[in-house]
Amino acid sequence: MIKADVHMHTNFSHDSESTPEQMAEGAIAKGLEVICFTDHYDKDNMDWGPEDIFEPEVYFEKMTEVREKYKDRIRIRIGVELGLQPHLGGYYEEFVKKYPFDFVIGSVHSAERSDIAQKRIFAGRTDEETYRIIFREMVEDVKVFHGFDIFGHIDYVARYGRNHEKEYSYQKFADEIDTLLRLLIEKGCGIELNMSGLKYGLPFAHPHTDVLKRYRELGGELITVGADGHRPDHIAYDFHKVKEIFESCGFKYYAEFKERRPTFFKV
Repeated sequence: MIKADVHMHTNFSHDSESTPEQMAEGAIAKGLEVICFTDHYDKDNMDWGPEDIFEPEVYFEKMTEVREKYKDRIRIRIGVELGLQPHLGGYYEEFVKKYPFDFVIGSVHSAERSDIAQKRIFAGRTDEETYRIIFREMVEDVKVFHGFDIFGHIDYVARYGRNHEKEYSYQKFADEIDTLLRLLIEKGCGIELNMSGLKYGLPFAHPHTDVLKRYRELGGELITVGADGHRPDHIAYDFHKVKEIFESCGFKYYAEFKERRPTFFKV
């Protein structure tokens, strides 16, 4: 089993009530050797207030304390999950230079200045129309800012449509997804296998295996593994399935990041 979960949240994220200590203890109980805290930093999310994103200095103070406390039991990295929007390119360029993150995930939680999870963006549109709009905005996000290491949960939008995955497939959105994957590869950014799709009831992890296979076909090799956990019981969710997924898609290695540099491990 993969021994590193590098996408998880604590009560520094607006959607988690778990302390860093609780998440560390949960990871240790599951036999993990490495974790990375990647709490949400969604600047200008119109549905979250300023109080819903952490103060970086406070975050680093606490996470450094937790890393030291558990250093003999588990290796802890300090990361962040940035909420990308097209107007935030310059802001995030400066943000990631300012703070010593081990790992930076770039994710899209908002499109057309609306939180996707709130579902207002679906009003008056089919799921297919909305998914296409979101995939196209992802491309714009990466064009203006690619100073992250890994692009997060590419097709998580399928969680929120009225019919979920029934109006989603790689083939249906191949033009948009291929454009995104090529751009990520060109910019030196990777993707993640995010197991939360299974946790939320979809028949696939993020992204779908068809997307993973296409990324590999296009020459993509940089990939990390995370459960996107918000509670201790979410940690390493369905990690026993990771090896089979990777092997079926042509991946022999996965990466972990420290000080923004990847180290590769055999699946």
